[in-house]
Order: sequence, then structure tokens, then C-alpha cells
Amino acid sequence: MTTPQAERTLRLLPAGEAVLVELADLPRTLALLASLQADPIPDVKEIVPGARTLLLTLDTQQLSRDALAQALAARSLDVRETAAGTLVEIPVHYDGEDLADVAALLQISPEEVVRRHTGSDWFVAFTGFAPGFAYLTGGDELLRTLPRRSSPRTRIPPGAVAAAGGFSGVYPKASPGGWQLLGQTLTPMWDVQRQPPALLQPGQRVRFVDAGPRTAAAADSMDAGTSDAAGDAEEGRGADASPPSLDASTPALDIRQTGLQSLLQDLGRPGQAGQGVSASGAMDRRSLKAANRLVGNDEGEACIEAVLGGFEWISQGDLVVAVTGADGPLQLTSPDGRSHDVQRHAPLALSPGDRLRLGAPTAGVRSYIAVRGGFAVPTVLGSRSYDSLADVGPAPLKAGDRLCLRPSRPGAVVGHPESAWTQWPAADDEVVLDLHLGPRADWFTSQALSTLVSQPWTVTPQSNRVGLRLQGDTALSRAVTAELPSEGTPLGALQVPANGQPVLFLADHPLTGGYPVIACVAPWHLDLAGQLPVGTRLRFQVVSGFDPLVIETRR
Repeated sequence: MTTPQAERTLRLLPAGEAVLVELADLPRTLALLASLQADPIPDVKEIVPGARTLLLTLDTQQLSRDALAQALAARSLDVRETAAGTLVEIPVHYDGEDLADVAALLQISPEEVVRRHTGSDWFVAFTGFAPGFAYLTGGDELLRTLPRRSSPRTRIPPGAVAAAGGFSGVYPKASPGGWQLLGQTLTPMWDVQRQPPALLQPGQRVRFVDAGPRTAAAADSMDAGTSDAAGDAEEGRGADASPPSLDASTPALDIRQTGLQSLLQDLGRPGQAGQGVSASGAMDRRSLKAANRLVGNDEGEACIEAVLGGFEWISQGDLVVAVTGADGPLQLTSPDGRSHDVQRHAPLALSPGDRLRLGAPTAGVRSYIAVRGGFAVPTVLGSRSYDSLADVGPAPLKAGDRLCLRPSRPGAVVGHPESAWTQWPAADDEVVLDLHLGPRADWFTSQALSTLVSQPWTVTPQSNRVGLRLQGDTALSRAVTAELPSEGTPLGALQVPANGQPVLFLADHPLTGGYPVIACVAPWHLDLAGQLPVGTRLRFQVVSGFDPLVIETRR
């Protein structure tokens, strides 16, 4: 049981450009969240709640950690009774893969597990992890003792109903996860055509209802629901607005090949944490901005982000394009079949029928293709970025797509050639990334902190836009082996799962996680991290240590 002083104590833990505020328990976390929502602190840009924490992203040029501490010290953490929220009923087929194991673990029958899960209300405490994923608290006391699985699954089906770590929840889409699976529901948790897109909102009550055995028709419906979700992706995933009227004379790109992966990306959709949606956006923001400057666009206009080589398109009309990012050949073929190499990092005029192809990079991974005027593609939740974890935004590009262009903005001026970033690594190069220790550096042994910076780490083939999976000879060992309650994870977080091999979270990372973050990559090295090829050897260099700040709030 916590003391009155402990109940008023906050720990401010460094988390890169964010601060992780740790509180005594969930009720006080929600009390502080309510206070910050009712009376915001200027220059706190976003809040991601967790089980006992709030991750606050700051405008660090305007708000220091000390100033934040003073502002938080003036807040009350009094827990007040709130009116019961709207009741949402969710029918569930209780045939989850872990139901029998859960029953054995709790020493009750599977039928009793279902009775307890459906027998009382759950409450939406906060959202995170994935769009539409709600952390539900309350429910049956015995079910709140369930731990996470010792080995997380790489894929959990959409609609899976699960419990772990004192919470229950429903996975909105197929995703990895370590919670115990009890059953599955057909009720969609996330629908961008709905306002708001997330079915469950903080403060609501949730009652799970036993839908009985799964019939063949129900199984078919679940399969159809997954297919419909994929179809929604192809239709643009709930565009905010229709594209402008276009005709056959509108300039366009006809895509012939997409290479490994080609996506539309801009500077992302910050401010959507309340829906469980991360900012996403370009992996290398510097290169995206440079490409747009070269063709006379606003810096944040959407570009094509192409991974490795093989992206090829034909110009339909007179266009001005620029390719930045990774180094490598860029070949122009005219309609009469003549080919020659052209320069990256410079504006390039294309005539109708010209074909442009990106060759395999000699350094770096991602190329950014900007076209004067920008692409006539609707925004989704305010952005044209595709979030590969959330499956939100314009669909990944494919051969045969035609991307029409908007008129160039008034006063647009084509830029002068820009110097390419000369430090992009090639495979097998060694790269140094700067680190800020925290927020959970104290969960690791002194040996682990030494190993983090003393040994090289290799970027593995399992890396993607969610994060770089790293492999080192010696795993990082923990001093605290207890389960970490789910908490916010910032961009650049170096999260360490149970195997001790870190994952560097990048643009499409989950908003919350249940493994400790030992450090965060410095913001000035995030673009570089987004350009690291598989096989790159990493070394880390600590530029700021772990320095938690403890304060007491007023009564």
C-alpha cells in the first residue's frame, strides 16, 4: 500500500525529446491526464497515457524539463469519482488459443474464465499500441492477475479478445502481441469512415457478451471482415477529402515497377495519439524536405519513399522531379529508347513518355521522389503518409498505378541543386549513433549499460519502418525482471525485449509497449537511422546520462 507522500510523488524520466512522468498508480495517472486535458501546459505537444505513466512530448525550444516539473508540481492528483460512461457491448466467441492455458493457470475451468470475463464491466482507461486498441481496466479481480505470455506471438488475428497485466483489450488488426487470447469478436474496433474512428474512447464502459460457439457462417464473416479491411486499404482508408477533379490532360506518373516497397510519405500525422495512431511519416525527413525544395513544393508535401532500387515510372506530361536520399544510379530513357544517367539531388525536367528508373543504392536505403505540384491523393487523418503498422493512409504503390498531380503552388520556384548527404552508410559499414539514456536505464545492470556502448550491433533483415532489429554477441541483462506496465514509447526508443537484443523504434513504431526502453537515439541521428542497410554495424555513444527528477505535487 502506498503512503500519502508516495501518492503525491512524480518521477520525470528522460525519454529523448519527451519526458516520461511516472506516478503511483493508474487512478492518479488518469487524474493527472484529466488535469492536463482540462488545463493544458503550453508547449506540451502530445500526451500518451500508460498504466502508471504519461509520455509528454515537448517543444524543447520553449519548455525545459525543469519548467515542466514546476508546472506539474502545482497539479493535484486527487482521484475524483466520475460519472459512468456510455456502455458498449462486445459479443465474443470464446474459443481463444490460450483459453485452456489461462484456466489452468488460474486453477478454474474455461467456462469459469468466460463467466468472469463477461460478468462485470470493464472501463476504457487509455488507448495506444495500435489504432483503436483500448486498455480496459476493472473487470474480474482474478483475471487481473494474468501475466503476459512468456513468448509473444508474431501475429494475432484481428478481433482477438485478450487479457494480461491487469488489462483486457481487443486487437483491432493483425499484429504481434504477448497477451493471453480468450476469444474473437466481429465488432470492428477501428474504422476510418467512422467519427471518431476508434470505437472505444476513454471513460466508456465495456461489457463482453458470450456469443456462443463459432459457427461456419461466423468464421466466414470473420474472413470476409479481414478481406473487407484489405479492400478498404485499397480504397484509400477513409480519405479526409476527395481529390481535385482530373481529366486526361492532367500530368501524372504511370508506375511500371515499385521495387521492394514504395510508399507515399510526408511529415506525418502528429496529434493523433488519442486514437492510438503514431505520427508515422518519412523515415528520412531531411531528404524529403530537400526533394520538395528542389521542385518548388512546400517542404512537407508528400513524396514517394522507395526502398532500395527498382522503382520505375513513365512521365505523362511535362514534369519537374527530384530524387534525393540514398546514393545510386538514376537512369532516364527517352521515348525513342536512348538512355543515360542523370543526377540525383537536382531538379530534372521530364517530357511526355520519359522513363525514369532508380538503380540499386550504393549507400543508404531510401530514395525520395518529389514532383512539382505534389500528388493528387486524398489525406487520411490529415496526412498522405502510409503507416505500415497501423495500416492507415494511402495504400502502398503497385505496378500499374497512376499518380496524378496537382497544379504547382503560386510563386513556386525550382531550387538549386543541393549537396547530397555524404554520410549514408553502405552494408557492412560501421556507424555511430548518439544516445540519451532513459527512461528505463535503471532497469538494466551496469554490465548491460557498458555492453550497450562497448560492443557493435548488427542491423538484421527483420528490420522495417517499425524499427531496426539489432543483434549483438552479448544480450543486455536486466536488473529489474518484473513485468513493465504498458507505457508510451517515443520515436527513437531503444526497446529491449526479453531476449536482450534491442529494437530501435522508427517512424511506424507502436505508441505504447511493455518492454523497457534503455535509451533513445538523439533526434539529429534519426534520419541516419532510417537509411541504415541490413548488415550495418552500429555503435552507440551516450551523450546524456540517466538523470531522473523527483517532485511532489500539491495535495
